[in-house]
Amino acid sequence: MRYALIGCGRISPNHVVAAKNNKLEMVAFVDINEENARDKILKFDLEGQDIHVYTDYHLMLENEKPELVAIATESGKHAEIALACLEYGCNLIIEKPIALSLEDADAIIAKGKEKKALVCACHQNRFNKSIQKIREAVDKNRFGKLLYGTAHIRWARDYEYYSRAKWRGTWEQDGGALMNQCIHDIDLLRWMMGDEIDTVFGMTDQLVHSYIEAEDLGIALIKFKNGSYGLIEGTTDVFPKNLEETLYLFGEKGTVKAGGEAVNIIEEWRFSDYLDVPEDVKKECSENPPNVYGYGHTKLYRNVIGAIKGENELLVDGEAGRRALELVLAIYKSAYSGMPVKLPLQKCSTLDFKGRFEERE
Repeated sequence: MRYALIGCGRISPNHVVAAKNNKLEMVAFVDINEENARDKILKFDLEGQDIHVYTDYHLMLENEKPELVAIATESGKHAEIALACLEYGCNLIIEKPIALSLEDADAIIAKGKEKKALVCACHQNRFNKSIQKIREAVDKNRFGKLLYGTAHIRWARDYEYYSRAKWRGTWEQDGGALMNQCIHDIDLLRWMMGDEIDTVFGMTDQLVHSYIEAEDLGIALIKFKNGSYGLIEGTTDVFPKNLEETLYLFGEKGTVKAGGEAVNIIEEWRFSDYLDVPEDVKKECSENPPNVYGYGHTKLYRNVIGAIKGENELLVDGEAGRRALELVLAIYKSAYSGMPVKLPLQKCSTLDFKGRFEERE
């Protein structure tokens, strides 16, 4: 399967490794900085694969005709690039978030259907051993009635992180902590709790990072349509380094906690049915990845390739990416207005909140 990667920055090594592990035919790397692309070829010993380097993705699409494209650029460029790729009938893996507006997400989903091309939102943490085990318990109704769930993302990002890429923390190209760092756990919480949301009430603030446009702290309460509740706490203000990313689920017959730096370790496993031994589950379903990106990209790629071939269902489609985006935007909207927000949302964009924190000064 002919594969191309667009965007060779911070997250790109995970995509290269995933493509390599899944034996894709890598035909092109694209980056506006040509050296970023060439660096990945050297770093991963790919000189013998005849990978062509481009600074213009339009030219790459015309010349290479890839079957599968991964988009790993700044978030604000995702929609523009995705729509161009879909015009060529390419299947897509789009790094989170799928877009920065619901209108763009809807356009991507619609174009994918029109071109009969698969669109995957890259929420790779769904493939963590811990998360897969928890989802299995949800599907088997081991929790009984789900009461509430919580997502806590307590991370650190400093001035150096933002200064290395000027688009970070901007409303036009990124959003803040919730949209960039926290959206994976937000996706997991919504997925586990039944997806359908009634009401969101959120608060956001910029407590430390005065040099960015968006928030560095977000807190939200969620009422799901099935009667359960959710709590989100996300920040990049933790001193001096990343602390944890955790997901709790509380049901009438079960309690689970996935923790570690990126929900990769099962720390609590309690069920009234006693179908398994908690210590065994903790041992078998916990991982210790080298960074917060984890091992999920390779498994996500495998799922996407199988779906393209008709061998399995796609686990994280464009609609799933839209739901995660919608929840973050609903928190932003509520925080901006000071009022609860009802879902679904039809139209909303990070650009709606441009100047959000400048206005209070």
